[in-house]
Amino acid sequence: MYLGALELDILLGDVRSLKEKRSVVKPVIAALARYGVSVAETGEQDRYRRSLLGVAVASADVGHLTEVLDTCERHVAGRPELQLLAVRRRIFGPED
Repeated sequence: MYLGALELDILLGDVRSLKEKRSVVKPVIAALARYGVSVAETGEQDRYRRSLLGVAVASADVGHLTEVLDTCERHVAGRPELQLLAVRRRIFGPED
């Protein structure tokens, strides 16, 4: 079994309140969840122009796991209302 994790550091566009932030981040989380991953806002909850999303997935095949994480990263990077500042990726295998 392989476990993969992404940490996505995101700068939000024209957002002026935490309420507006939620209206931008919530659809991103819902869209990522459709890829069969677990996703949550894991940091920067008190800052309205920043968000830190955590994505996790388990798979029997490291190739499939990498493909799913790549798809999630591309999805977030392709959203015009967001700017992806940094991505941290970790993959844990049977030897870890």
